[in-house]
Order: sequence, then C-alpha cells, then structure tokens
Amino acid sequence: MFEDWLNHGIAAGIAVGFAILIALAVEIAVRLVARRKSWAGDLMTKARNPFWLLMVLLGAWAGVHAAVPESDWLPAISRVLSIAAIGALAWLLIAFVQVGTDQALARNPIDMRDNRLARKLHTQTLIMRRLAIALIVVVGVGAALLTFDSVRAIGASVLASAGIASIVAGLAAQSVLANMFAGIQLVFSDALRVDDVIVAEGEWGKVGEITLSYVVLDLWDDRRLVLPCTYFTTTPYQNWTRHGSELLGSVELDLDWRVSPQKMREHLDKILEETPLYDGRASVLQVTEATGGYVRVRILATAADAPTLFDLRCYVREAMVLWIQSVLPDAAPTQRVLLTEQAPATGRRRKAETAGEGGLFSGSAEAEERASQFTHAIPRVSDDDEDEGAAREAERL
Repeated sequence: MFEDWLNHGIAAGIAVGFAILIALAVEIAVRLVARRKSWAGDLMTKARNPFWLLMVLLGAWAGVHAAVPESDWLPAISRVLSIAAIGALAWLLIAFVQVGTDQALARNPIDMRDNRLARKLHTQTLIMRRLAIALIVVVGVGAALLTFDSVRAIGASVLASAGIASIVAGLAAQSVLANMFAGIQLVFSDALRVDDVIVAEGEWGKVGEITLSYVVLDLWDDRRLVLPCTYFTTTPYQNWTRHGSELLGSVELDLDWRVSPQKMREHLDKILEETPLYDGRASVLQVTEATGGYVRVRILATAADAPTLFDLRCYVREAMVLWIQSVLPDAAPTQRVLLTEQAPATGRRRKAETAGEGGLFSGSAEAEERASQFTHAIPRVSDDDEDEGAAREAERL
C-alpha cells in the first residue's frame, strides 16, 4: 500500500516538475525579450502569476491521471483541478487582454495637441477590453459548470428554451439593454470619445470614462456627472472637440463713445504676442453695437483647447481693462444726465407767481392752505383744465 502511494506521488511529482520546467523556460525567454521590448516586461508583470498557476495545475492534473488511472476519488480530484485550471486560464487570458490594450493605449497618447484619432482609439479600445473580459468570464463560468454531468444534462433543455428566455429577459431588462447598445453605438459611431470636451445638462466637462451603461463627465470643478448612455443618443449636447480641440472665444466690453478702436487693436496685438495661450490662428477686434449710450467692443481670439481658451479670455479681458484705466480713462463707461431749465408756469399759477410770493393765493405752501379753507366745498379745477376751457370758449365766440 505504501509503495503504491509512493509510486503515485513520484508520478505526480514528475508531471508537476515537467510543467514547472516548461514554465521556467517560457519565463526565461520572456525576460530576454523584455530587455528590448517594453510589452514583454508588462506581460511578465501581469501574466506571470496566472501562467505559473495554470502550469502547476495542468501538471498536477496530468500526474493524477497518470498515477491513479482508476480510483473512486479520481473524478472528484479531476473536477477540482479542472475547475481551478479553467479559472487560471481565464485569469491568464484577461491578463493578455490587459497587456494588449495597455500597449495600444500607450502608443497613442491623448496628451497632445491634435489627439482626435488617439481619443477615438482610446474609447474603442477600452470598450473592447471590457467586452472581452466580460466574455472571458462568462465562458469560463460556463466551462466550469459544464464539468458537472447534471449541468450538461440540462444543457439541451436550456438551449431549447433560450428563445423564450431571451424574450422574457429582454422585456425585463430593456433599459439595461438599451444602455448597452447605446454605449456600443456611441463608441463605434465615433459620436463620443474619451477626453472629449462637451456641455451636457448645462455642465461643462471632459469625458473621463465610457462604459456599456453610463458615461462619466469630469467637470471643471472636480465634480463627476454620471449620465446613462441613452442620454447621448436621445438628448442634444455640445461637443467642443468633435473634429478638433481648437476653439474660438470672445471677450466683450461696453465702453464710452470716446474710445479708440484702432488703438485697442494695436494693443490687442501686443497682448497676444506676449502670451503663449494664443495659438496664432485668428484675432479680431470689432465694434458690434453702439446703442444705449455705450459702444460694445468684441474681441475674438483662438486657443489650442477649451481650458487654454478660458485662460486666454480672462487674460485678454484683464489686460484690456488695465490698459483702458491707464491709457484711455475717458473710454471707461459713463452715464450722462442732461439738465434743462424749468418749463414756464401756466394759467392762474403764472398770474399768482407774477403777483409775487406774498400774494393771497400765490402758490406757496401757506397760500395753498389758505385757499383750501375757502374752496373746500367747491370742486377745484386744475390750471391745465382751466386753460383748455378758456381756449374752447374763445373758439366758440
């Protein structure tokens, strides 16, 4: 009995040792390649552990079957080793997917000026990586379940009822499926990419992440706005980097009529020459409106991207305000009030004023009070009404 167990152990040890030798040879070869290729070093980092685990499990499985061809506990051990090997293989495949996608992303960086194609590749690569990992996990779980005879027995009935089950699942999870298909549509139609600058729900931000169900926007104040993928297929939104990151921005100033647009143009050229925020594509200064007592001056300038454009607009606005305050103070916006002489009095008031301030009913506060004592029972007629009545009487005569 002891000799049998010793023989079984020796056979299993030989199989495991042979698998370890193969794994060691592969690792040495990959290390040699890693001296010249960066992807090999990344592969060693992420795939080394699942690869060694898979080789050891395969060696143990082969050793057990070779050493114990017939035994009551062989099926249980074989099933455990098979499930573990399937898990290790799925882990290894996921590592391969991660290494491949990381290399593709590293060769197409998005931290450059013209990065439209790089952002498109980033978005599609990340979605494909998620799909591949999800597929590997599903297939791995299915393969592990198929090692059980009872699961294989009900496989035919499951396939037969797959049509009805798919209809029921589709009705129950239609919102989830709608988001999933919307996410795939966004990625492969190139309608939205990672690092795109967009305006959605009144918020300005960059696309930080696109999944199969939602999109994450990194807002300018470090907040995160999470929107479902169906939002971008059913709701209008602004994409500031659809074909490029360059943008045109405006600065408007309300100034006095004594402003000199020509001097402002000359100073604008000096301002833009001194700042690296300006990309040199276009600069315009125009008087767009001259109503309401003000002259509206609009300045247009271009920048490489949206954050740079915002800084450029603030820089130009501040520089122009300081220059107007120091060089053209008369151009600062002012409000004018026109003062005129008082209109002459009419009717009895004119006569009372002609009679002097000391008259009985001269129009002063004291005179008005005395008049009210004598005329409180008589309806009073205003001066204008008296003048109009006198004019009508003159016309009748």
